[in-house]
Amino acid sequence: MSATFQRIALARRPQGHPVPEDFDLRTEPMPEPGDGEVLVEVTHLSLDPYMRGRMDEVKSYAPSVEIGGTMTGQGVGRVLASRADGFATGDLVTGMTGWASHACLPGSELRKLSDDLPPSTALGVLGMPGLTGWVGLNRFGMPKAGETLVVAAATGPVGSMVGQLAKAAGLRTVAVAGGPEKCALARDTFGFDAAIDHRAHDSASDLRKAIAAEAPDGVDIYWENVGGKVLEAVLPLMNTHGRIPVCGMISWYGGVDGDGTDRLPQMWRAVLVKRLRVSGFIIFDHWDDYPAFLKEVGPKVAKGEIAYLEDVAEGLENMVPAFISMLKGGNMGKQIVKL
Repeated sequence: MSATFQRIALARRPQGHPVPEDFDLRTEPMPEPGDGEVLVEVTHLSLDPYMRGRMDEVKSYAPSVEIGGTMTGQGVGRVLASRADGFATGDLVTGMTGWASHACLPGSELRKLSDDLPPSTALGVLGMPGLTGWVGLNRFGMPKAGETLVVAAATGPVGSMVGQLAKAAGLRTVAVAGGPEKCALARDTFGFDAAIDHRAHDSASDLRKAIAAEAPDGVDIYWENVGGKVLEAVLPLMNTHGRIPVCGMISWYGGVDGDGTDRLPQMWRAVLVKRLRVSGFIIFDHWDDYPAFLKEVGPKVAKGEIAYLEDVAEGLENMVPAFISMLKGGNMGKQIVKL
């Protein structure tokens, strides 16, 4: 066993979009597990948009990463040493390892995985993103056959899950994605009925016309992942009693693209007069639903009935470039880093 491990620490709080200088790759002595703890050698790490919010020192649903602290995140790996009941050397596990080559965690914070599917699926299609799509659509979207769904960031691990579940439930599914390649992916791999390139439309008004052409009966469910221009485009197209599960707002992370307050009265009025149900939700409140999700969706993934795509970077040293690229839409599918 190596005498050291590596981790990526938060070096400073970013101003706007993160840059490499906001992070620090550190080499430190290998931790040893105490009573009830497990030492894990990490093989795969997840990158997710929520991590940008954890870099800011603001009150939120979860603590901010401290300066010098390890960047937060979920990982998968093999047990190197265990002093916790139920875990043995060689077990495949997942937990909040952080951006690190190794992690020492309480056994109560780890979940054992089977070897039936690639380990990275626990970070994407069968992990937090997949669960987010399943819970958000079913509980807050309340889909009905014949309705129309619009999904922002439709080719990501959350959006692609939402689209496939809705399509299977008999909805018309319209993807909004960035670039022709992602639009083709939405249609050809994830089965959306239509896909619209938001980058091809400079204004919300132009984007609205493109969405309206693919949603002639209006929009019943808008899956909110991005905020910004897409939200402004879709909101006037919402049908009365429409639903908007609010999963993320990546275009506003870091506060560099405006906060939308100049249009808030108009947007708020639309919520009232159309009697919209706007539901913000955080998936950490719904982990009790994970067994039901896995029971329903796991076999579909194994049979190929639900497609997924992973964008895999190699090496801990590439975590930061992959993260910065992902926040700007540079990934194709779920962003994974393989160690």
